[in-house]
Amino acid sequence: MRTDNVLFRKEKFYSPSEQRSYLAELPPGYHGEFGPGVHALTLVFAFACQMTEPKILAWVAHVGVQISAGQISNLLIKGQERFHQENDAVYEAGLRSGPWQHIDDTATRVNGQNQDCHIVDNPLHTTYLTLPSKARLSVIDVLRNGQPRCFRFNDDAEAWLEAAGVSQRTLQKLRCLPRDQELDAETLERLLVEHVPGLGEQTHKWVLDALAVAAYQAQEEWPVAQLLLCDGALQFSWVTDELALCWVHELRHYKKLTPTVPLHRQELETFLKGAWAFYRELLAYRERPTTEEAGRLEARFDVLFGQQTGYWALDERIGLTRAKKANLLMVLVHPELPLHNNAAELGARQRAGTLWVKRAISFGPRTAEGVKAWDTFMSLAATTRKLGVNFLHYVHDRIAKVNEIPPLAELIAERAKDLNLGASWAPA
Repeated sequence: MRTDNVLFRKEKFYSPSEQRSYLAELPPGYHGEFGPGVHALTLVFAFACQMTEPKILAWVAHVGVQISAGQISNLLIKGQERFHQENDAVYEAGLRSGPWQHIDDTATRVNGQNQDCHIVDNPLHTTYLTLPSKARLSVIDVLRNGQPRCFRFNDDAEAWLEAAGVSQRTLQKLRCLPRDQELDAETLERLLVEHVPGLGEQTHKWVLDALAVAAYQAQEEWPVAQLLLCDGALQFSWVTDELALCWVHELRHYKKLTPTVPLHRQELETFLKGAWAFYRELLAYRERPTTEEAGRLEARFDVLFGQQTGYWALDERIGLTRAKKANLLMVLVHPELPLHNNAAELGARQRAGTLWVKRAISFGPRTAEGVKAWDTFMSLAATTRKLGVNFLHYVHDRIAKVNEIPPLAELIAERAKDLNLGASWAPA
């Protein structure tokens, strides 16, 4: 590492007709006293290497760069609109790259307040988006990239509410809402007060969820995920047409059992050996899927998770897993699906690790601008890694406006053709 001090001589012209002077601009990427090298390295240290601002300041001081703490902060969060726009394009391309997405969330702090960072990813992208909540409405906000909420009462919303257990009397009142029309949040609340007064808190939540899901699935301007692969948290259910569950999370529940009777310990050990053997059979099926093997594995699931061991806690846990059969065996329908949600969980751990470091120093980001920069650059760092693009070269390329590295969204679209993440969704 070395410093590179440059003296720019900017030409200056005077226009007699306009009675004003024109001063030549600096080359792209140079702002104030610092060029794209310092700027790019600062971004990489902060968002890819999880270094705190004081550590970045100390490092650049050791190599001879005189810069203030405030300027370091400005380099990290100010004037990043071009990166924000590319990150939006990357997210859209990532959603279009295949019909399924991993999803997870992790707690985060913004100006001392609890919020949640949502992680959406697949083999071609990783996107972070921080919101005040992790409820189902927030999950829909994430899948719509934070666009203003909209709602729609249609047949899908009505079926959703019936399945949730909303009374027929309430449904009859809800049928007075404009049908198959997109409504904003304010308009919907006004119509609910008018047509369904006294709506209970839980029913009100179900109505908002159902109409938001219906609007999300009916819109065409933004890609709609067809399947989410998650850890089984309730807020992810009923958002997409299909839901796949993580086997690692499911089998982790069994390790929480603490039998004291030797026979029960033996029963648990024997069952877990069988469960992990079945997991390996599912992995083998992904490599060579056939209709016959899918039928055999489904029958094998029924036998394995239909047994009674006599250890009541284990039998209760087995019953809970058996109830999730369709979601756990989604791989038999879509063999390209992973059997676990490790990709999103690793993304959550990356964010949590960064949060721990920043919280120890500055209690997390303080402003909405800081949160957006944090989300954008962590997303771009993780996505470039998946695409095999050097993050430092990418950031420098964009700051200096060299544009030798193609738009990341284009790289995702090209590689999606080769990966074919939605092969089983294609019409026969």
